[in-house]
Amino acid sequence: MPSFRSAKKQASHAVSSKIALGMPRHNCKGDGLIHAVRTAQAYLIDLTGYARFLQINRLGDLKSATAENAQMYLAERQEAGLSQKTLDQDRQAIQCHLSKKLDRVQALKKTVLSTRSYTRDQVREISSNQSNRNSLATQITHAAGLRASELNTLRPVSERHASTHRTWNGDRFTGRFGELYTVAGKGGLIREVLIPRDLAVHLEATRIVGGPVPVTDRGVCGEKHYDIGGGKNWSTSFSRVSENRLGWSNGGHGLRHSYAQERMRELQGGGFNYEKALATVAQELGHFSATTTEEYLR
Repeated sequence: MPSFRSAKKQASHAVSSKIALGMPRHNCKGDGLIHAVRTAQAYLIDLTGYARFLQINRLGDLKSATAENAQMYLAERQEAGLSQKTLDQDRQAIQCHLSKKLDRVQALKKTVLSTRSYTRDQVREISSNQSNRNSLATQITHAAGLRASELNTLRPVSERHASTHRTWNGDRFTGRFGELYTVAGKGGLIREVLIPRDLAVHLEATRIVGGPVPVTDRGVCGEKHYDIGGGKNWSTSFSRVSENRLGWSNGGHGLRHSYAQERMRELQGGGFNYEKALATVAQELGHFSATTTEEYLR
């Protein structure tokens, strides 16, 4: 019997049954559950679309969904000319719901790849036209290769150590000098980042008196130790100023591309071969994946 619930309500119920927040992903790999708020948010959108497809085509609802009609849905999405990234995310969400592996659907049109990086002059132009809080955040993001959300998690290395379930490359930060801090990245991974000494001095001057304050960014709750920009608010500021001053924007995430490209040039110029440099930059970015890091180098 078809469900009378809306597609979004079906998807919300499906996602809630798979959520296991607060459990580090490295301890639960392959358990078929959702361990990140943003993954849950993305899967809610993906499964809502799938549920709507089932309703329109009189194929039942998410509760009675099958691998066969899931592949039908993915084939329809493929015909719509969607990117490979979107098709893969749809498939992963449905796989999680069905607890069953689905065949990967190839995008019909290859995504045109272009650089998202900013030059140092472009970064200076943007940061010089932001508020002091956001300007410092932009400079630190560029210098240390941070994600927007990681700005809210900065702590000195003396106050928090890097995750111990990873083996860290001793070549990290070769050729650069500064102060070590830690940030909390995807999946709860704590990694060390290096901030140039002059920026570290400015950062410490913003230390919140009386201890950390609570902060919520894109549904993720945490606490913040420094009064600088971070998360969605900083990202919005960066994109707005980039549009105004440069006439275009690749978003704040483009600074991680800049970092990766600059570090590869530095390390290879210092005698590292390509593979060794790539492995080092991957860890500095918190990826541990050469393939993912190479996407930042185009």
